[in-house]
Amino acid sequence: MGLLLCKWLFPVWLLGYHPFYVSVTEIKHNAAAKSLEVSNRIFYDDLERGIKNQYHVNFDIMKPANRPQVDSLISKYIQSHFSVTVDGRNVSLKYLGYQIEEDAAWCFFEGANVPAAKKVQVKTDILYAEHKEQINMLHVIVNGNRKSTKLDYPNTIADINF
Repeated sequence: MGLLLCKWLFPVWLLGYHPFYVSVTEIKHNAAAKSLEVSNRIFYDDLERGIKNQYHVNFDIMKPANRPQVDSLISKYIQSHFSVTVDGRNVSLKYLGYQIEEDAAWCFFEGANVPAAKKVQVKTDILYAEHKEQINMLHVIVNGNRKSTKLDYPNTIADINF
């Protein structure tokens, strides 16, 4: 019985596997700075695998031997799978960095010159090539008003109106 209980309690993420595939993105309009603040929370093992498969490189996201190279790969990967349009205008996102927290990589971006936001369109297919079960949750905050949605494979576009 004790062995069964230990097996049941053993966290599967220690084996590099978790039973669900989800990312969470928060996009916040900062009216004072006229910018978008974007954070993507992605399981770090899935993100690392996705980057390795797309770019055929080898690296360790947890203990990078070359942090600038890993930053560049993360920025390139996310920007090739994620974009934001505000009021019909594509927002150029500047990569700010990433940090690991528990089992996730938090990746941060900022979009400048966004004075207002009435319609936010998000396009994302982050990790769709890795997992057909991937769910990408989206939270958009404008003037303190938060709207949320999710995109399941194969859906890639969400339109959020304020």
